[in-house]
Amino acid sequence: MNKPIVYLDHAATTPVDPRVVEAMQPYWSHVYGNTSSIHSVGRAALKALDEARRTVADILSCHPTEVAFTGCGTESDNLAVRGATFAGRRSGRRHIITTPIEHHAVGATVEQLDEMFDLHVTLVPVDGEGRVNPDDIARAIALRPDTALISVMYANNEVGTIQRISEIGEIAKAKKVPFHTDAVQAGGALDLNVDRLGVDLLALSAHKFYGPKGVGVLYIRRGTELVPALTGGGHERGHRPGTVNVAEIVGLATALKLAQESRESENARVGRLRDKLVAGVLERVPDARLTGHPTERLPNSASFAFKGVDGESILLALDLEGICVSTGSACTTGETEPSFVLQAMGLPREWALGSVRMTLGHATTEADVARVMEVLPTVVERLRATHQL
Repeated sequence: MNKPIVYLDHAATTPVDPRVVEAMQPYWSHVYGNTSSIHSVGRAALKALDEARRTVADILSCHPTEVAFTGCGTESDNLAVRGATFAGRRSGRRHIITTPIEHHAVGATVEQLDEMFDLHVTLVPVDGEGRVNPDDIARAIALRPDTALISVMYANNEVGTIQRISEIGEIAKAKKVPFHTDAVQAGGALDLNVDRLGVDLLALSAHKFYGPKGVGVLYIRRGTELVPALTGGGHERGHRPGTVNVAEIVGLATALKLAQESRESENARVGRLRDKLVAGVLERVPDARLTGHPTERLPNSASFAFKGVDGESILLALDLEGICVSTGSACTTGETEPSFVLQAMGLPREWALGSVRMTLGHATTEADVARVMEVLPTVVERLRATHQL
């Protein structure tokens, strides 16, 4: 007998909202023109693109010309990091400041820039709750006045910790250093006003807030120099050439508007469920701990470490019970390795190997939380007993 699915992996992706599907529908069939075409069919598509851009700009509190659409959050991060770094090299700036807990879209990009282009990188440490001290950013700039870019994620995808972005933004502005934030996980849950945040570059991805996969946004503050990663036509003001995906851009704008309109009420709802889940896990599962900041975290994010058991085994056992979660550990060369995020936070290996992330969403209910509480303690107990044999 098939068990009902309890989906607690919304940080990985979300289902597309039916209202978003409806908004996208005409642009796959009736309004199919190329936005670069000057005939009536092309102008109709361009009108939809312009409206979507204005919608996103209103939410970010920026000018529409500062909004560039991309293929995903990873592309947005790559365009920001590479583009700002290459622009900085023109004036002799060869230093990047970032953190050891960034998504690979930023972390792997910075590593490649360091390796292939003789750039220099400062990894500002995080504390045991995954937070950066803004004073460390200021000190890193003081040591390297040739800093081309600061890149610090808004909220961590694994443990949900929210960074003090506005404080870092004030430092970046005072020192005249471009500041990028990966806001992919924050898009549906946190304030995106770019002036309050003090950012020059901000990346989003639609599928994290009930929009379609395959479309993202990069906010680019006017005056921020950026070398495009792709070359070709003049689409997106030259930042991202290529025929524009009107249907998915409309979907992104619709999803972002819906998410921001219901942000406060939905945050309160899932926050209550998240707190109940956290309390239940910590009460019923011995040797369990919450990872990330206890309060300054995404409202839908609950991340745990379980001592003496690996997270992948927990994930697979829960999946057999119809419960979908994720883990930060990765299996390489046949050996499980702990999450690099938890390692950067100083979590001991015997704990970090047992990382599990549960992220709630629009459809999550009290019954879902109760189901996890029914299954998880037994799963962990059984796996620990097996491990000891």
